[in-house]
Amino acid sequence: MTNLIRLMGNSLRAFNRWMAILSALLIVLATLALVYEVVTRYYLRIANDWMIEFCVYLLIAATFLAAAYTQAERGHVGIEVLDEVMSPKWNKYRLMAGDFLSLIVVFFVARNAWQYAWNAYQQGWSTSSTWAPPLWIPYFFMAFGLSTMALQMVMQIIETLTIPVRHQQHQEQNLMGA
Repeated sequence: MTNLIRLMGNSLRAFNRWMAILSALLIVLATLALVYEVVTRYYLRIANDWMIEFCVYLLIAATFLAAAYTQAERGHVGIEVLDEVMSPKWNKYRLMAGDFLSLIVVFFVARNAWQYAWNAYQQGWSTSSTWAPPLWIPYFFMAFGLSTMALQMVMQIIETLTIPVRHQQHQEQNLMGA
């Protein structure tokens, strides 16, 4: 059973890593698009009113696609001083409690984001700009990203309950070194 949990955890971490790479590429694309927009507007006097909205969509997707990776790396805001003063056993319970409480909030928001994305898709919602891209796109990335983050939290809780503390510390050290 522990091997299956490790396999699932490693698979999820690999997926999250690919989402983080995709997120980084989206940020680079948004940067290039903004530079293009500035150059064409300033030097060529060409209006690209759709470009800002395009970049906002890219950055929304990048933010939410990287959320689960950030969670897997424990990159969200935390109280690091507690890591130093608490024993590994109590740190394990502290992190699990934080994951569980965060999971409740993230699950609630993800569930509502899926409903919102579906409503936007069904009803054909779009922005009020001249380009008018559909609004289900950013809502989808929000829902997908939060769902993968919730899945990562569930996996971390399961790993905390089933994998011994020494193995978890070794696993975290391997992640930091990788």
